[in-house]
Amino acid sequence: MKAQVLTKYDDSLTADLWVSQQEVADPVISKSTDVIVRIGGAGVCRTDLHIIEGVWRPHMDPAGNNLLPLIMGHENAGWVEAIGKEVEGIKVGDPVIVHPKISGGTCLACRRGFDMHGPGKFPGLDSNGGYSEYLCTSERNIVPLPKTLSPKEVAPYADAGLTAYRAVKKATRHLLPGETCVVIGAGGLGHIGVQCLKAMCAADVIVVDKSEASLALAGKNGADKLVKADGNEVEAVLQLTNGQGAEAVIDFVGERGTTTKGLAMTRPMGSYYIVGYGEDIRIPTVDMVISEKNIIGNLVGTWAELVELMALADRGLVDLTTVEYKLADANQALKDLHNGKIHGRAVLIP
Repeated sequence: MKAQVLTKYDDSLTADLWVSQQEVADPVISKSTDVIVRIGGAGVCRTDLHIIEGVWRPHMDPAGNNLLPLIMGHENAGWVEAIGKEVEGIKVGDPVIVHPKISGGTCLACRRGFDMHGPGKFPGLDSNGGYSEYLCTSERNIVPLPKTLSPKEVAPYADAGLTAYRAVKKATRHLLPGETCVVIGAGGLGHIGVQCLKAMCAADVIVVDKSEASLALAGKNGADKLVKADGNEVEAVLQLTNGQGAEAVIDFVGERGTTTKGLAMTRPMGSYYIVGYGEDIRIPTVDMVISEKNIIGNLVGTWAELVELMALADRGLVDLTTVEYKLADANQALKDLHNGKIHGRAVLIP
């Protein structure tokens, strides 16, 4: 099969090419619960850029075993191509979306529904993923798609959408009508997060972004107020919230100073949800004690939350803005993402 392969890290993200198209062996059924998916769409994620620059090496390869060459791609959807002999409930040809973490299902975290915290493979990060024609996953990871949705339309929901949904779901557990949620970053994750917020609660949504195009997309997706990240965004948010800040701030950026600004936008006893990453969070402990603010990390959501997100998409309550690229153009997609040229999510189509 054809696949785009990462063979060398690029710490500075300055190389002309990051992945190369190669002919590699097709995946095969090795376990009775395996499922091979013919890829209909593979999302291009900022995490892929972090993989290229080596950020994930100490987390996915702590023993230093050198995971390269690696086929990236952890946001995958397509059609069932083959199934193991014990697989039930799905058949060859079914359209599906794939939860990104493959786990055994018997550890305590898995039995509680939090597979992403249990041991197992994460295709695209520590094993071969979906920048290819086929992907081997597990029966546990498969979510059948409603007839209204096609694989290339929903692939980025498998991580970007699911992560945004999980953070929003946490926030909407305490957001009340008349309260405020700030969304920092209205790009690939943020534009999904805005729609989820509007579908799941009655709080006012303020979106902060440096891009006029992303702000326009956020407005189209239901944001109540738009703030340009021009250096005065904290003051603007405080003015919009009567000097108090927001009850919830969801930071989809997590770098270039947004963590400090995000916490400054969070009112006393409010919650700051960090989703994006790239810098340290620094706040004096006395400020945490006095303000009683909460800092909450957010990983990818659960399999059940992916089902919930597909239900929202099926009802038309969330709509993913995508830009399609051929699999052969993976480098261009990655470069465009790195250079801020993609508003929404890029999807590779084999």
